[in-house]
Amino acid sequence: MNPTAANINEQNAAAAFSKQSTIFDSLFSENEIIKYKRQRIRDHVNEYLSPNSNILELNSGTGEDAIWFAQKGHHVHATDISAGMQHVLIKKINENNLESLVSTELCSFTDLKNLKNKTTYDLIFSNFAGLNCTCDLKKVLHSFDELLKPNGVVTLVILPSFCLWEFLLLFKGKFKTAFRRLFSKYGVASRVEGKLFTCWYYNPSYIINELKNSFDLLSVEGLCTIVPPSYIENFAKKYPRAFSYLKTKEGKLKKSWPWKYIGDYYIISLRKKS
Repeated sequence: MNPTAANINEQNAAAAFSKQSTIFDSLFSENEIIKYKRQRIRDHVNEYLSPNSNILELNSGTGEDAIWFAQKGHHVHATDISAGMQHVLIKKINENNLESLVSTELCSFTDLKNLKNKTTYDLIFSNFAGLNCTCDLKKVLHSFDELLKPNGVVTLVILPSFCLWEFLLLFKGKFKTAFRRLFSKYGVASRVEGKLFTCWYYNPSYIINELKNSFDLLSVEGLCTIVPPSYIENFAKKYPRAFSYLKTKEGKLKKSWPWKYIGDYYIISLRKKS
């Protein structure tokens, strides 16, 4: 995808999520599987996060994570390309009296060289596959080095190119969904609130290889490998005992091969070399 097309795709994604921003939390906040995913991600981040850290959040959305970090005493610079999402976040900051701990900036993760709040951070954090909305992830990854302190950490939550749960839809005759990630070289069309944009899928090996000169791998965890993806919304409510059992199994296997590579998402953390 050429630079102009990539910019148009970002603008389309921004328009889609701005349109969804006013209802985003109500759509997803009560989903039990999303609650599970957030807790897993936060448990992972807490393994590497020092007290009173300075955090750069990419694709911060409505600010659920930014607010959580701030309430733990961290400073967060929350960035997003969606004006609508930033508007909701700013409202939350004010309602929670967190103005001294959370700052905001409309900025694409592909344009971090022009970040206004240019400093060095202890953590760069991107949740729930925001980075899958660019065909130029390499550019994003290569901007991390100068934005992180020595021994700083980057934690990303990404959609890989194979998801076991999606592949199993093959047996329900849903061939397009079962194979969409595997044949996504040129991206896959996504639709949010009637707006179309393109997503790409990236495996952990891609991120590790791009950052290997300046970063050491800390951990890769599969997320919703055994637990169903959150779009199977009623599973947790209809089958609470099975949901509890699957959470326990996933907790034991989350860092093991092949489970850490075949979830709906994976969580990856790397540390900048000192």
